[in-house]
Amino acid sequence: MPQFGYSFNQFDSAVHVRASGREVDISPKDAREVCQSVKGLLVPAARRLLEEVVDLKRPVAFRRFKLKRGHRKELQGFATGGYPSKAAASILAVLDNLQNNAEHKGLNIDRMKIIHASAYAGRKLPRYKPRAFGRTSPSMRVFVHVELVGKEVA
Repeated sequence: MPQFGYSFNQFDSAVHVRASGREVDISPKDAREVCQSVKGLLVPAARRLLEEVVDLKRPVAFRRFKLKRGHRKELQGFATGGYPSKAAASILAVLDNLQNNAEHKGLNIDRMKIIHASAYAGRKLPRYKPRAFGRTSPSMRVFVHVELVGKEVA
């Protein structure tokens, strides 16, 4: 069984709370953009944003992975965006875990701010596509590690 660590190093157990989703089957690029949109928000606002993305009511700005993506007039400052509902639903599950961890520690959820949100590639599962003349081409399925860290602000 692998031992997973966290990429957030300044963890203080008195004020911080963290949660992670390991080897989630979502797109790494979509997960990165959703994490960037959630970072810096209070937990209720982040929950509202993720629920609206899942319901296809609010787009997420694509800052890095924006080529061959549609434009969204609802976005302010970023023309390219989309509705990564599968990634938003998975990150919403990690946010639920973060809330439960905060309640267990006795922290106030309404004043909790997400100070670290990251998504990075995990294990790769090889798959093969059959090609002409008996050949195959590998296509790797990349799983994603999602981390959220919250801090209670005054």
